[in-house]
Amino acid sequence: MEGERFSGPLICQDPLLLLKTLQTLWTKREMQKLREVARQGFATLEDPFTGLLDMLESCKGWKGKGHSLEYYITDELACWLKEHSREPEFGSKLKKLQARALGVLAESQSNLLEPLISVYQLQKADRNTLLGNVNHLYHKGKYKEAVILCTKLKLQPELDVEKMCTPLLLQDKANLVKDYVADYPHLQSQLLQVLDTWCHPTFNTRDIARQYQNVPPSRVDKLNQKMLSKLVFRLLGQYNLDPALCPNVMNQRHLGTLRYLFYKRFVEKSMTQENWEDHIQNMVGENLWLQEQLIQLLITYCDATTAAQWALYYHLPDESLPAKVTEKMHELQHQERVEETKESTYDSKMDKKNDYYYQLPIARERIHFLHTWEEVDKCKDVILQPGQVVGIDMEWRPSFGLVGRPRVSVLQIATKEHVYLLDLLQFSKLDKEEKEKELCHFIWNLFSEPSITKLGYGMSGDLCSLSTTYPALREMEKQAQGILDLLQVDKQLQKNSGLWKKHHIPVDSLCQEPSSKTKSPRHAEKGLSLLVQNLLGKPLDKREQLSNWEKRPLREEQILYAASDAYCLLEVYEVLCKDPANFGLTANLKECLAGKQNTKPRAEKQLSKQGTQSPSKEVLASAGEMLYASAFPEISAKDFSVVCDTMLQGLARYLRCLGVDVHVLENTDDHRKAAEIARKEGRIILTSGLPYQKLQAQVGEGRCFSVNCSDKAKQQALSVLKHFNVRVTLTDIFSRCQVCNCDKYLKISKEKIRHLMKISGYLSEEDDAGCPKSPEEEWELYPKAETPALSETKQLPGCAYNPNCRWLGDSDLNADSLTLKNGTTLQIRTIPLGVLEKTNLSHFYCCTQCGKVFWEGSHFGRVVSQFQEILEGSEPQSQSFYELN
Repeated sequence: MEGERFSGPLICQDPLLLLKTLQTLWTKREMQKLREVARQGFATLEDPFTGLLDMLESCKGWKGKGHSLEYYITDELACWLKEHSREPEFGSKLKKLQARALGVLAESQSNLLEPLISVYQLQKADRNTLLGNVNHLYHKGKYKEAVILCTKLKLQPELDVEKMCTPLLLQDKANLVKDYVADYPHLQSQLLQVLDTWCHPTFNTRDIARQYQNVPPSRVDKLNQKMLSKLVFRLLGQYNLDPALCPNVMNQRHLGTLRYLFYKRFVEKSMTQENWEDHIQNMVGENLWLQEQLIQLLITYCDATTAAQWALYYHLPDESLPAKVTEKMHELQHQERVEETKESTYDSKMDKKNDYYYQLPIARERIHFLHTWEEVDKCKDVILQPGQVVGIDMEWRPSFGLVGRPRVSVLQIATKEHVYLLDLLQFSKLDKEEKEKELCHFIWNLFSEPSITKLGYGMSGDLCSLSTTYPALREMEKQAQGILDLLQVDKQLQKNSGLWKKHHIPVDSLCQEPSSKTKSPRHAEKGLSLLVQNLLGKPLDKREQLSNWEKRPLREEQILYAASDAYCLLEVYEVLCKDPANFGLTANLKECLAGKQNTKPRAEKQLSKQGTQSPSKEVLASAGEMLYASAFPEISAKDFSVVCDTMLQGLARYLRCLGVDVHVLENTDDHRKAAEIARKEGRIILTSGLPYQKLQAQVGEGRCFSVNCSDKAKQQALSVLKHFNVRVTLTDIFSRCQVCNCDKYLKISKEKIRHLMKISGYLSEEDDAGCPKSPEEEWELYPKAETPALSETKQLPGCAYNPNCRWLGDSDLNADSLTLKNGTTLQIRTIPLGVLEKTNLSHFYCCTQCGKVFWEGSHFGRVVSQFQEILEGSEPQSQSFYELN
């Protein structure tokens, strides 16, 4: 046997002597030798199964970060059994051994579960015994271990899902919860119903957290309504469950949609009254709570009379309405008839100004709405004519962030003489599989024919939605040929000065309000509408963009909008092709886009459909800002202060880590608050989109900057720093707290942190007695994605992070309450125990304003590497600053 050939340390048939030998090797970190000795030892034991339990029961205290000695011993026995193809021979001892194994699990780390279940066949143990052990773990506060044991042994149907999953959710361990309910649809439904009750506006997670031990308050605070709502929607989609299971979440999401629709209609004024009413009625339906919320919004945005008209429409009782609405409602009831206003004065004025918008140059009879395959079959030869150029667009009902992907309702194909609107919604209702195959074959031929140039704007997002509608077309995007995405051309135009200089459109005039004769009846244009305005002279009328494209019949306005959206691409292409050099493009437009295809599925077009973000990102505003690029004197990062819109939180984090003083608006703050803060504190406003148009007039020239939202946060930060001529040095990096923006730290020794954690109960004597880690385990403290960057920085000279701070004195801290002089609580409870065991770590830093604790890690080197081009005298660092999660 293998054991007879081993010439290492003494091995005998006493498992405790074998354990002593293994402990010696573990202390020396001779892991390979430990494995060999363990396997040889099991070969000499008379009963290795009983011997393993003897060792595990005597092996307490030999734990560490990662795998413990217990795990290595157990895993080696499992491997030894597998190598020797030995089936366990327990006989009458099986139940006793299983009981002992479960006892070991109750006192050990969760990573022992897998090998012990395998070795001792715990899945075959008495169910009542297993459930008793699960309850024992649960009542000891070992919630994670209890759930993992349940999952491995498939005990979930016999336990209460709310009881088992609640403490894990409070500890932010949603992945374990997903594993727990993965194979049980009825438990998935129950879990979502539990989460939905947590999403009620009056629910407080802290109240329920008090029932559970070992649940850190910091984890509970992270579990806010927003995170819960996102989790619920993610699980609804993952489990393909009916959203009606979660009425609280759906109500809150619908309320958010109502607010968005009110903003689009009454603030941005980019929806017609008819579209708006259609969406409101579909959204609210028979939901009494939403009807009452609608009345409140109508009072805010309109008046009591309008609110009363809607209250009459929904037959709301007087007691559910504000007094002024009830009064108006009674007045309307006494009239001979209630006049329901279908179009406001605003819409009437807009209708008179239709000539402001791009007009379709072909006659109405050349727009064909195709309902059946037979109608498509008659036109396909015209559409598939080789060598021609066609404009393609797609429309679908806006989802407003609800569950599910959009399905294309209308596919528009524009040729020079005709526009064809394919009613895909109607096709999908026809139970004719053969006809659907023919339709998909036709669409595939169109997109794969290289001689037909297909024009689109955000084509990748359209094709993704089309593949959702027809799964047979999922591989079509990979084989599509002859596609020219004008979104990419638009981005190229933004980078070239030719659009402004060659086309003789003064930037100053573009940034000014139009004259009274040509003044836009709505907000500033963006996306395709802005491109059409710049090249064809008039913008697109986008008021039908957020229509309900699944409602039949389509209105005439929707048909004209859909046709214009596709046909305008042909005219834009024609203008660009006449003299591409004027726009800084090559003669072949496709050549200027080589290697620049859109890599984000659904990307900008989907966002544009939702009305949330424009693909072109305020070209005019950005061009106007360029004029001031060299007008700012150099300023240090610590003296540069900004106020960031809530949509730019990624940018805010980057600027803050580079030492910039950043104030970030709350989600509930109005954009106008940015102007108030800027004027009061002398800050620069960083914003984007429509808020930029409004805010730039409220502050001084050059004090409001429009950020390109299509850029990633790092590129946004570089643009801001270069534009305002900000000087960043190594000492600026992480000179501010990433959480609260404070620039004052206190330095605390590792021994002091260890002492504070002990007296506060966050560090037990058993935890503090853990064994030192091997080099491999220490390296694993860093995510694998970070190790290349870290190894690279270690090869280069650098200096350690050394912020301008002083050591924590005895008078600075109340050790009993862990509070600083200013009342700030030191957040040491969230420091992982493994960090204290780092031999190269001697001290920590704490923010004096929020109490957040930081230590040296890998972030500093990465930031230096990422912003090398703007750092003064920078050398990539071997030390770094790591923020506690």
